[in-house]
Amino acid sequence: MYISIATPKLPKHSGALRAWALIVAAVLLGGCETVAYYSQAAAGQWRILSARQSIAALLEEPGTDAHLLAQLRLIQDIRAYAARELRLPVGEAYATYVALDSEYPIWNVFAAPEFSLVPKRWCYPIAGCASYRGYFRQSAAVAKAAQLRAQGYDVYLGAVPAYSTLGWFDDPALSSFVNWSPERLAGLLFHELAHRRVYIPGDTQFNESFATAVSEIAVPDWLKSQGLTSSATELRTETMAVRQLMLTARRQLESIYRTSQPVDLKRDQKAQVLRRLRRCYRTISADWPNPERYRVYIEKTNNATLALAAEYESQVPAFRQLYLESGSWEAFYTAAQRLGALDTVERAQRLRQLGAIYRRSRSGERAEAAYPVDACMAGKG
Repeated sequence: MYISIATPKLPKHSGALRAWALIVAAVLLGGCETVAYYSQAAAGQWRILSARQSIAALLEEPGTDAHLLAQLRLIQDIRAYAARELRLPVGEAYATYVALDSEYPIWNVFAAPEFSLVPKRWCYPIAGCASYRGYFRQSAAVAKAAQLRAQGYDVYLGAVPAYSTLGWFDDPALSSFVNWSPERLAGLLFHELAHRRVYIPGDTQFNESFATAVSEIAVPDWLKSQGLTSSATELRTETMAVRQLMLTARRQLESIYRTSQPVDLKRDQKAQVLRRLRRCYRTISADWPNPERYRVYIEKTNNATLALAAEYESQVPAFRQLYLESGSWEAFYTAAQRLGALDTVERAQRLRQLGAIYRRSRSGERAEAAYPVDACMAGKG
């Protein structure tokens, strides 16, 4: 999953001013922590912007590594396809490359109360409120995570290989993902470029589910256009199984959290559900080609990760159905924008309807057909 951050929009030529405008916004908002947070965000963004190298120039340089050359050409092909076939506003996004001085550009902190699956939210200028706090320095993210744990929150700290600035900057390709496989690389770029086409401030579920749906729908056709074999069917079955595990765990925990039981009893029942989730993952993934794909994430599962999964994936079926009903990419984007313009309650209701239609039409694809997810989480498998 990938994050989107936004910054105040200024003229394209004023990169430094655009980055440091975050500090001005922070001062206006007030609060020492807020100023420090936006200062590190502006500095981190500017470090990346100032290190950009033109991919076109790198392709012409005699000393460029052969493997990097191949990957940069692949990125150019993906960008061209996204603009031509997906009608995404590519512009100069991913037309440059940055070799980072660390493994990842950003570390994100997610948090949720001990007995709630509603994520803590932070609000930002322009982008609205979101269920994450992103840091360009790992040490700052670790410190924030420790602070939140001390306050009683369940916390998840995750490294992020890529993020989108929603078109405020021309995002570069990064060394954190440039060497990915063609399928994974195309999925990432389609996801991030989708944020540039449709973005509803303050609605993480909508934005991330929309971008994920664009990616999942587009990648198979792109692979065919390249004459490449897809592993999507196998991966989709595994992904559906993991999503079903997380959904079942959420439902069980929500039932526990709604009760008026003593805190110690709730805590014990919560621990039982999470242990069962981990055991069930180990069971169903035992014969997967890569059982480690989700293992670290599952082993760290708590309220924060369960809330995160819901934020980023829960509405994907709804957007898949909206695409089927739209008939073309342009019509789909228009329909998504109209959906985003609805008030929060009406939007959520419409998304639930779309998701229900899609699930009914795809009932034969349930992960349960391949893996006994529900039975295992019920203690029967």
